[in-house]
Amino acid sequence: MNRSSDGFYPAAEESSTLSGVSWGAIFAGAAAAAALSLILVLLGFGLGFSAVSPWANEGVSAKGLGISTIIWLAATQIVASGLGGYIAGRLRVKWAYMHGDEVYFRDTAHGFLAWCVATLVTATLVVGSVSSIVSGGVQAGANVVGGAASAATQAAGTAAGNTNSDQYGYFVDSLFRDDRPAAISDDAARGTVTRIFVRSLSNDGQLAAEDRTYLAQLVAQRTNLTQADAERRVDEVYARTQKAVADAKLAAQQAADTAAKVAAWTSLWMFIALLIGAFFASLAATYGGRRRDAVVYLESDAYVANVPVR
Repeated sequence: MNRSSDGFYPAAEESSTLSGVSWGAIFAGAAAAAALSLILVLLGFGLGFSAVSPWANEGVSAKGLGISTIIWLAATQIVASGLGGYIAGRLRVKWAYMHGDEVYFRDTAHGFLAWCVATLVTATLVVGSVSSIVSGGVQAGANVVGGAASAATQAAGTAAGNTNSDQYGYFVDSLFRDDRPAAISDDAARGTVTRIFVRSLSNDGQLAAEDRTYLAQLVAQRTNLTQADAERRVDEVYARTQKAVADAKLAAQQAADTAAKVAAWTSLWMFIALLIGAFFASLAATYGGRRRDAVVYLESDAYVANVPVR
């Protein structure tokens, strides 16, 4: 392909044979943006961990940490995307015989494409892992809400002697129930009470009449209380157990709701930060492109003409 005397391709040939995209410049800008983003994100993690303290009333608060994280993400996008866009605009080829609006559009597109490639690379390396951790935490919170009652009652059973591993212990215990006083060990009595509580709480939450009577008998045998007083004590203890399970379930629901809100706000602010990065990448690319077009070529003929002839 022939060139004109000034070293540029003619307009007709350029528009028909040359692509308007300088992929080399785009990938170079994207690599710089992705690398700088990774460095700044790691620096933000280090500063965040250093500001957090496990001790009460020490270190930055959760709200302060969240606000500083949002600001840091926005600053990271501005700096990294701006650098990538500037490099993409500065390294692209010079377009000759072209209207200024077209040059402005191509520079903007180069900055935007560099930001797109850098965002995809960063998302693959960093954001994917972070989002999996966040989604895992939200899912764990939802699972806790769904099984709060069973988890609490199973924990009580484990503390009483690991009786929750026996799924049919409640029915086996009912085979040996007797109205007569029976001498059984404290561990066996605790296991029986735990299995009755676990089954009642995990079903409809109501203590069956026969279970209530049997528990009162066990209490009366060990406390010298009358049957009526033992039944009242069973009612009081079971009511406190129900309240503890309900409080645990409410706390789990509140934790899951808080996690969902945090995830929603995090996604929203990350979306805004990414939009800011796209804007600054495109803007910096136009600036870099103008700097690229402002380069003045020094002709070698001028130097040859000034060389004295000996």
